[in-house]
Amino acid sequence: MSSDFMPIKAYDHVEFYVGNAKQAAHFYDKVFGFKPVARCGLETGLRDRASYLMQQGQVRFLLTSALHPDHEIARHVALHGDGVKAIALEVNDIEQTMREAKTRGATVLQPVTTLEDAHGVIKIGALRYAGDTIFRFVERRHYRGAFMPGYQPIEAHGTPGVGLAAIDHIVTNVHLGEMNHWASWYEQIMGFSNLIHFTEKDISTEYSALMSKVMEGGGGKIKFPINEPAEGRKKSQIEEFLDYYQGPGVQHVAMNTRDICATVRELRNRDIDFLRVPDTYYEELPDRIGRIDEDYKELRDLGILVDRDDDGYLLQIFTAPVQDRPTLFFEVIERHGCRGFGQGNFKALFVSIEREQERRGNL
Repeated sequence: MSSDFMPIKAYDHVEFYVGNAKQAAHFYDKVFGFKPVARCGLETGLRDRASYLMQQGQVRFLLTSALHPDHEIARHVALHGDGVKAIALEVNDIEQTMREAKTRGATVLQPVTTLEDAHGVIKIGALRYAGDTIFRFVERRHYRGAFMPGYQPIEAHGTPGVGLAAIDHIVTNVHLGEMNHWASWYEQIMGFSNLIHFTEKDISTEYSALMSKVMEGGGGKIKFPINEPAEGRKKSQIEEFLDYYQGPGVQHVAMNTRDICATVRELRNRDIDFLRVPDTYYEELPDRIGRIDEDYKELRDLGILVDRDDDGYLLQIFTAPVQDRPTLFFEVIERHGCRGFGQGNFKALFVSIEREQERRGNL
């Protein structure tokens, strides 16, 4: 199905609902190197919430927390823990986008709303997505402010970045039997197409398995894998997420870097914990992958994974969950032509995840 009716320009931002936005902003600044750009809250006349916009390269994270306990944001955090509330996409014509999405059957949570200040006009709207997550659309071609009306710029240098450049993809976990529903939703509502379909035979270990479909739009710039658990001897990583997140939601955000070794080295210096695959993974890696620009020994030392397809190769690594609940984590990825998602790494990665599940008593 054509996506001409929804010409998506780019990922605009990802909004996280968190327990303490100020502390979360400090974490993403000092550890991940996101620069504080803008904020809103009591000082800007907003009485019920506080938000901090953090940016690195083209990646924008909006961190939001409630100022009162009886608030939808506070209830969201109490139920899910810190996690993604909104995936925001920039579009050229939000009126057309929202009108077409509604015609195609989308549930509109926020009709087109116009916001204006001295820096111009911005328009936003929102659709219901899986669980309590929403899709937000943003038209900002007539706006020149730091983020959007109601936000004040932050005069802060921030901690030096780690080389994160852009969002590569965002992964959603759903219950068994829901993957095809949401894949069809992307096709029908968003005009996306199915790029890759992984079955339980592709992604499995002795104990657990999952199934996944990767939906693609925006001329190939926007990718959303959808995971659901498959039958296995023990609880899969997807089931563990669903248990602790209390339902479907964003499992991880993958971000591109131009030098993954430098990025991972700096993140390790800042005490980020990464999943570690068994050392045996690296013994056969040169024969499986072939010639690459990076040094295999350095990749082994840093714990970076490598995979190849017909178009090239990629390098990737996954953090441990960034909160006590085993839910949200991040991926760092560097692509050299490869359009895949590391299928050759699934088995080793699953073994690593299951080892962490066993430590938590959840396998």
